[in-house]
Formats: sequence, C-alpha cells, structure tokens
Amino acid sequence: MADARILSEFLNYLRVERGLSANTVESYRYDLLRFQEYLKQRGLLVSEVSQSVIVDYLSRQREQGKGTRTISRYLAAIRCFYHYLLHEHQIAADPTEGLESPKLEKNLPRVLSVEEVELLLSQPDLRTATGLRDRAMLELMYATGMRVSELLGLNMENLSLDSGFVRCLGKGRKERIIPVGMIAVRYMKEYLVRGRPRLRRNSWERAVFLNRSGKRLSRQGFWKVLKSYAQQAGIRKKISPHVLRHSFATHLLENGADLRVVQEILGHADITTTQIYTHITQVKLREVYEKTHPRA
Repeated sequence: MADARILSEFLNYLRVERGLSANTVESYRYDLLRFQEYLKQRGLLVSEVSQSVIVDYLSRQREQGKGTRTISRYLAAIRCFYHYLLHEHQIAADPTEGLESPKLEKNLPRVLSVEEVELLLSQPDLRTATGLRDRAMLELMYATGMRVSELLGLNMENLSLDSGFVRCLGKGRKERIIPVGMIAVRYMKEYLVRGRPRLRRNSWERAVFLNRSGKRLSRQGFWKVLKSYAQQAGIRKKISPHVLRHSFATHLLENGADLRVVQEILGHADITTTQIYTHITQVKLREVYEKTHPRA
C-alpha cells in the first residue's frame, strides 16, 4: 500500500475512531508528512523503518535547532502512527517500542492575579452589544475554566443559567457539565437579553457568542478581543485565551479546592495534567513564607 494512502487512512482513524479535533489531526498530518519526506530522501517506505532510522531522524531535528518539546511531539506522532500500523497488521513489529521521549522541563503556565483578572473583566463597554458579549465571554471563561474552543462552540441549548450550569463538549467530544457562578450568570443573562439580539442576523443561529456579522465568533476573533482588553487594562504579561483557564484553576486551588474537583471541571483525563497547578500554588506559598517568616 502506498505511504500516502496509509497516512490518509491513519488520519481518518484519528478523526472517526478516536474523535480527535481537526486541529489535532492536522498537527499529526504535518508531523508525519515531515517524517515521510525524510524517509523519501533515504529511499525508505514506512513499513521498512527501524528504530535506528527514527533515532537518526530525531537527532537530525535536534541538529536543525528543534527544541525538546517539538521533538517529543514528533516522536509522539510517529509512535501513534506505528501503533496503528501494528494494530492493523500492516507491520510485524513496532519500531518505536522502547523509545523514550526526551524529558521536558516543566514550564509553569502563566497566570493572572485576582486583581489583574478583575481589571481585565472590567474593560468591555457595556453600552454596546459587543461589549456585553465580551464581558459575558470573559466572565464565563474565568468562571468555568473552559477552553476557548469549548467556549466558542457553545450553543443556546447548552446553557442552563437558571440552574447555574453550562454543558460543553471537550477533547474527544467528551461532554461535561460545569457550574457557573452568580456573577457570570448575571452578565450572561444581560448579554442574551440586550446584546445577542442586536448581533443576531438569523433566527436559526444557535451559537451563543456572535460576531458583528451575526455568525459564530472565531478563535482569532476572541484572541483579538482578549489582547485588546489586556492592553487597555495595562497588563504587561503575555496573555492568551489559555491564561484565563490557567488563572481559574490556580485561583481555585489557592482557595482550597480539591484537586480532583478541579480536574473534573477542567476536563483533564489524567490528574497529572492538573497537578501542574499545584506547583504554582507551592511557589506562591514559598514566596509568602519567605516574605513573612522572621527566620526564613
């Protein structure tokens, strides 16, 4: 079977069987096309690859200046690909077996302080439809810790504001129900009554958050909104949609929330992913201790 067809079937497996997002599938495609180009230069087929070939490929990527995180991602894509080929009986042995990923340095996620979050949330102009939308979006993201894709993917039927809940689809199309605080509920209701009707162009549009054309707001649109308000608020930290999610998790843990509860709300499949936030709270604890203890 031609390598191009093998890759196409693998990507279709990720979409259909694994339920991975379009962005994740595209990332796999990009990484594996790069690997296949290397194999082509060496005159090798996918089925002819040995472990030494993969090691050589990754070593060359390192020599070309690729970082540890990127190389780890390349290996993860190759490993997943060969696991699939072995499962489909297209190869007799998995050349990635026993290969260890390069150890990553734990980069603590950037977070905003509670004061910075409040400053950011106060920037939208509530006299305008977009201002009402933006305040509601930012409040909801900080209140729930949703990913930006989950936030923008919300439809009207996903909201149960009177009950204080929102239903969203996370990674792998896994559904979860997240509680929403009173303040976020108030701003959401205000947007739905006074803002969304002024943005909506079609009665059949079910997206909660709309752009000026009455269509679902895009990730790029949200990023521009967030960046603009951060600059307006004078926040000097590098900010992204994920920063609000990180801030949400960190502030919960700092105030005594159980790690398992935070894991459930964030939609993390593995609690080790959530544990990164405990490192942040420990760092802050150490700073407070050193500033306040007379013999620190």
